[in-house]
Amino acid sequence: MTTQIRVDREKCSGHARCFAAEPDLFPIDESGFVTVDVADVPAGQEHRAKAGALACPEGAITIVEPAETDLG
Repeated sequence: MTTQIRVDREKCSGHARCFAAEPDLFPIDESGFVTVDVADVPAGQEHRAKAGALACPEGAITIVEPAETDLG
């Protein structure tokens, strides 16, 4: 599993701050609302996804890390 962006679109108010922070990871429509519900984060871009999530004043964006597996 890869890191994922999950958006609660009902909480999104269309401020587009996630897009302003990281436009490649948070596509928006013409009104400023995020257009994805769940998206995989490209490897090495996790810090950018977190920055976009932190920019959301409603807390509508969650970054889900892959679960660590206990191999021992």
